This record gives sequence, C-alpha cells and structure tokens, in this order.
Amino acid sequence: MAQLSDDCFAFSGPLLPVDQLERIIHERIAPVAEVERVRLAEARGRTLARDIEAPIDLPPFDNSAVDGYAVRHADLNAQADTAVAIAERITAGRASAGPLLAGTAIRIFTGAPMPDGADTVFMQEDVQVDGDTAILPPGLKPGANRRLAGEDVQAGSVALPAGRRLSVADVALAAALGLTELPVRRRIRVALFSTGDELAEPGEALSRAQLYDANRTLLSGLIEALGAEVTDLGILRDDPASLAPALKRAAEGHDVVLTSGGVSAGEADHVRDAVEAVGRLVFWRVAIKPGRPVAMGVIPAGRPDASAAFVGLPGNPAAAFVTFVRVVRPLLMRLSGANPPVLLALPVRAAFAYRKKEGRREYVRVALRRADDGVIEALRHRQEGAGVITSLTETDGLVELAENVTTVERGSTVAFLSYASLVS
Repeated sequence: MAQLSDDCFAFSGPLLPVDQLERIIHERIAPVAEVERVRLAEARGRTLARDIEAPIDLPPFDNSAVDGYAVRHADLNAQADTAVAIAERITAGRASAGPLLAGTAIRIFTGAPMPDGADTVFMQEDVQVDGDTAILPPGLKPGANRRLAGEDVQAGSVALPAGRRLSVADVALAAALGLTELPVRRRIRVALFSTGDELAEPGEALSRAQLYDANRTLLSGLIEALGAEVTDLGILRDDPASLAPALKRAAEGHDVVLTSGGVSAGEADHVRDAVEAVGRLVFWRVAIKPGRPVAMGVIPAGRPDASAAFVGLPGNPAAAFVTFVRVVRPLLMRLSGANPPVLLALPVRAAFAYRKKEGRREYVRVALRRADDGVIEALRHRQEGAGVITSLTETDGLVELAENVTTVERGSTVAFLSYASLVS
C-alpha cells in the first residue's frame, strides 16, 4: 500500500495551479517501497527500481562496422593505391586465427572481431580484388569503419538509471548486456468507479434519462497504459449512505481510488461528503479547463501505515481525459517511482482565434493539418464542450494555453501536446 499523510495534498487557496499541483505531488508523495524482479519479457512499461550497471562492455570487442577488408593503416600509401595480400576470411561469430601481418589484409564481415593489429576497415565496394590481392584506394582515415569495445556502453557504467519506465529499447539494451531479469517497483493498484444515477453499463437498456458510461473504459485504458493495475468497481449510485463505505472498501488493497463525477458543488454531488466521512478531502478545484472540479485527498486503508490517495475527476469525458493526463498521470508516475518525462510542446500555427480567462491553464482539442505553405496548423474542434467525446476521437492532441494567456490570434504560434505524449 502507499503511505500517504493526510495532508500530503494540502493547499491553501481557491484554485490550485497546475504547476503547483505537480510540485506538491513530486515533493510530498513517496514511491511505493516494494520491489520485485521480473523477466525481460515482462519488464516493458515497468519502473526500474535501481540503477543497472553494465556487466560487460558493449560491444564487448572491437569489430567491423561493414563488410570489407581490415588492414593496418600504417601500411597504406597516402598518395596512391596500396596492394596487399588477402591473408584470411572471417565472418561474424568467428575470430581471426592470428594477428594481422604487415602488408596484408583480412576479408572481414560486419560484426566480426577486428584481428589483432588491424585498426581500419575498407568497405568492400571501395576495393578492387585481383585474385588474392586487394587494391586499396588512398584517403581513408585511420579507424574508419571500426567499432570499438565499449563505445556504446562501458562495463561498470550506469546503463539504465533508476526511475526509468522501461521501453522496448531499454529492455533490448538489457538483453544486449546479457541480463535476464530486472528489479522493478511493483505495479500501482487503482480502484476505479464511475458515479451517478444517470449512468448505465454498455449493453443495458437505457431509460429516457440515462446515458452509457464511457469514463471507466477511457480511464481504464489510460491507467493500464501507464503500467498500473485497474480494479473496475463499476458505477456508484447517488446514494450518500452507500458511497462512504464503498470508498472505504476500495481503499483496502489499492494505492489510488479514482472516481469520475459527483465532485462539483451541486446538491446531488455526494462524493466530496463521502470522502470526508471516511478520510480527508484536501482540495477540490484546479485552475484548469476543461475540468476545474478535481478533488484530491487521502482515505485510510485499515492499517496505521497504509492509505490510498483519492482523486475525483469530472464526469464529462473530455474533462476527465484532460484532468487525468495533467493530474492523475503525474500522481501514478510518482507513486511508481518513475521519473516523468518532460512534456515538450511542439510549436504549431493556430488556424483558429480564441479567448480565455486569465489565471487558469486551458487545453484546446485540435487536429493537425499541413497548410498550403507547408506549415503545420492546429484546427480547433468544432465543438468544445467537455462532454463531447468526439472532440477526443477526431483530434490529435491539445493546445496548451498558459495562465497568463488571454487571446490566441489566428496565425500565431501555439504549444501542441500530442495525445501520444500524454498517455505514455
């Protein structure tokens, strides 16, 4: 279980800025302590618990980068062709029978170990062969087409740092170093609810006042993409008497309890009261659009040293998505011990005009296109409502507008965050 103090999200003020929220999460949340070793086939997406030092050099020996002829550079004529005898032929996986003798060359193939004494490789297409003689042109630099032992990774150096969320390439590097297992932090466990009498499960018959619940499907996919485990606990109805015990039970065995809907200030929004009945709700509004009513707090989990973070997201799907990637994502990554990658927004040209209030971070859903002049442009979705789920399916990402921005002019440069960068 996570170990959270009941004031870990403490904040004084009416609206919590996004940057301050991220700083609170980084400074006050500790990663889960449990570490396990997993096979490489199971390591992708997991968070590395310790630095991995390279047990060997990579590559482990000097080798040829091309198919060609290995020679001693000192034997070459700097001004004219050099004719040398072809003494041997070696392929990848085989070593030379002996050192390279002066005035000779060895036919060598990509990946084969460099013979002792050889320091340079001619590409085969640059060499003329006459029987057992290779004719080498002048001008090749010493060391050309040779890969040195350890030039990729040196033995004893940190090949993979702690906190890395392991990618396919990271796992491949571990394999290249001869490793079969990696130490990773255990997966974060998330209990997921939707809330509201207006929701029905997909496949059920709808009443005239209901709609199908899309948020659990959306949020489950986002959670799993971050390497966490999801327990889907269904839909909580707007019943104050049942909400509090359901949240209390969800905290048992989970690091995070995540809900959507029911955290606004309406008379039928009971989640805030339910959290405060079993734990502590620290804040419930973030300076972000869409999605201002975001609640965060802590729910005790039955033991003095165990608790679960509570996050209540808005009920509208687009708002739930935006607040997940900007609020829940950094929380899950911090709990997992991952070092979150810096979100690098790409500059694109706005194909829309926009006005916003000062003091809040706004995210505009946009699709990209290449304009006639070749510049990439961002087109604002035709409907900006927080409940418009096609504003996610028909766009490529979000334009991020900082708190101090109030106006976007058509043709101005704006900061674009792709969905791919936000959900991994």
